[in-house]
Amino acid sequence: MPIRTRANETGIFDPSELALLGRVFEHLKLQDQSPEARDAIASRIIANYMAGIKDEAELVSLSKQPLGR
Repeated sequence: MPIRTRANETGIFDPSELALLGRVFEHLKLQDQSPEARDAIASRIIANYMAGIKDEAELVSLSKQPLGR
């Protein structure tokens, strides 16, 4: 799963944070997405989380939008 790969690369998330990031990723991924598109989603989720967005619903909503809005 791209979100776990991206999150593990940073090495700063605990298991509960990884679970949250994984749930958000599951909300946003689509079956027919390319690996690149899934990587982009994972990066947006992590960037938003690291920017202080901790609420799951808000994280889902904001991560639908491209970074640099």
